[in-house]
Parts: sequence; structure tokens; C-alpha cells
Amino acid sequence: MSKAVRIAMVAGEASGDLLASHLIAALKTRLPEVEFFGIGGPKMQAQGFDAWWPLEKLSIMGYVEALRHYREIAGIRRRLKKRLLDQRPDIFIGVDAPDFNLGLEADLKAAGIKTIHYVSPSIWAWRGGRIKKIGRAVNRVLALFPMEPPLYEKAGIPVTYVGHPLADIIPLETNKAAVRETLQIAGDIPVFALLPGSRQGELAMLADIFVQTAKRLHERLPTALFVVPLTTRETRLQFEAAIYRQQAADLPFRLLFGHAQEALGAADVSLVASGTATLEAALIKRPLVITYKIGGATYWLMKRLLYQPFVGLPNILAGRKAAVVPEFLQDKATPENLSEALFKLYEDKDNARLIAETFTDIHLQLRRNTAEKAAQAVLECLN
Repeated sequence: MSKAVRIAMVAGEASGDLLASHLIAALKTRLPEVEFFGIGGPKMQAQGFDAWWPLEKLSIMGYVEALRHYREIAGIRRRLKKRLLDQRPDIFIGVDAPDFNLGLEADLKAAGIKTIHYVSPSIWAWRGGRIKKIGRAVNRVLALFPMEPPLYEKAGIPVTYVGHPLADIIPLETNKAAVRETLQIAGDIPVFALLPGSRQGELAMLADIFVQTAKRLHERLPTALFVVPLTTRETRLQFEAAIYRQQAADLPFRLLFGHAQEALGAADVSLVASGTATLEAALIKRPLVITYKIGGATYWLMKRLLYQPFVGLPNILAGRKAAVVPEFLQDKATPENLSEALFKLYEDKDNARLIAETFTDIHLQLRRNTAEKAAQAVLECLN
């Protein structure tokens, strides 16, 4: 009987959990005897992953916030490293979470354990000097975006462009009428999807602003419906609390558990917190407004390190000097600005068609059968 291949993995948040779960499923079809263990979430565990710690332990927003949890996170990494060095897996795959994973990967690689980093850190956006640290830490990088491989090739770091799994999952066309029928939404009313983030820290910053924005839009479009997909019971409670704080209980909110893609597919326009959800909105080909707020000190630090004029993935991937969709960050993320931008996008149907064409180009660039490509790269590394 052949010896089981033992693969250690660490994912630090929901998007990493999704990526890793698809990779695990693809590897299981190719490796008859394989074990997965480390730090992961429910989607990974559903594929048979043995989570020594849940990924929520690593889901921290920003520098300042991370400092508050530093001792706990450092303790987890120390215990995890010891356990991995004792058990010596055949390969370690760090899924995103670079601040946690790269240092761990460097120690494991130095000890002779093969390492892969899945999801390139945003070296094209900020802190490009990290590429040297990445080169010391990994045997290979799996890159999701087309602008990333040339940076690694120039630095002599093995890299595989695997595309983005959302581009494989989301169809090239999403039928708005069909999605509305599924959600039992009238076909002719204005619908706005509101996605204030997946983490409690994001809701703390954005929930009240999103509710106030909806109030302003409702004044201009009295028949509008606001669909709000939320990922956890805690974030749902946070959004409900914001509704009552803003005295908006009479507004037509439809709160969903999950179902972000359905909410985006049913919408005419969406308001989305910067992150992976903005890419989902782009792949569904709907106009959106991108917004974000973080702690003032964290924003001050990041602003001085940014190379890109934009923070939203749809604008970055479009590769243009002018934004394809509006972005409002920090002090500009006001209900006045957001509601005005959403209303303009709703009214301008010609612009919506142009945005959809740009987003279709992005979709085709990213559609690469990601899980299979990533699994093949892992097998090459193992061999």
C-alpha cells in the first residue's frame, strides 16, 4: 500500500477557505491517499481537512488591529511551526495570509520542507520589496492575476498563473430576471445589493454608512429594494443594529445569509466593500460603487505604501488610467457621496453596458480552470 501524501495548509480568511477547498478537492482526485491538516475553515473541513485551529483566529483587519492580537497569533504560529517541524509534511501550502504564512514558510523551507504560496501578495499594489522575502520563503508561487507572473519571473522565482476560481464558478452571463424570480423579487423595481464586508471589523466601520446610503436612495427611488447578503450571525446582528440606530426599520431591506452572488445578480447596481466581493460583482457584470474604511493609523500607513491609483480589483484589473467604477475611501465614504454615485449608475444604462463589456474582458482573462492548474503545480512540486 502506498504511503499517504501529507499536505499542510494555512488559510486565514473566508476567501482563502474557498480557494483551499477547491484545491483540496482537485488534489483528492489525483492522489488516492492524501491527508490535509493545519489551519482552515468550514469549506476546507467539508473536504476532509483536519483543522488544528479555525481560520477565524487569523481573520484580523489592518496593522493596528493585528497588534492587539499579536501575542495570540504569534503563539499559534510558534506552536504550529513546532508541530509541522515534528511531523514534516510532504509539502506546505500557505493560502494568502502573507503576514502569517511567509515567515512560517521561510522556516519550513530552511528545514527542507517544500513550500508553496497560493495567492501572490499584492506586490504590484504596495510593498513590492516583499518579493525578496517571498523568494526566500517558497518553492513556487501560485498567482491569481495576469499582472503577477512577470514580476516573479523577473526576480527568478518559480510561478504558475492559475487564474481566479470565481471566474470558473460564475457564468459568463447572469440572468437578472431569473435570479430575481428565485429570490421572489419583482422584475421591474430598482434593486441595490449592499455588501458591507464579511468581517465584524468591516461592519463596525461601514454598516451605519450603508444604512444611511440606503435611506437617501429610498428618498429618490421609493420603490427600491435593498438586498444585503451577510456571512455570519454576528455580522447580521451588526447590520440589524445599524438599521435600528439609523431609524430605518421601515425601509425595504432583504437580509440574506450568504447568497452574495444571487444578491449581486438580482441588483441593478451594488455598493461593495473593497475586497474579493468587488471581483464577484465585476464577474456578474453589474455596475458597482467600491468603498472602504479602516482605522485611521492603518490607512495612513497603507496610503504611503500604495503604488496603484485604485484599491478595487475591478479598476486595477481593467488596467486603465481612469476608474471604470467609482471608489470612495475613508472620509470620502459618506452617505451623500455613495448614494449620489449609486443613483447615477442606476440611471445611466449606456454606461452599464460599457462596464459589462469591460468586466467580460476581465472574466475571460481570469477563467483558467484554477483548481486543476493549482493541483498540477502542487504535484509538480511534490515530484
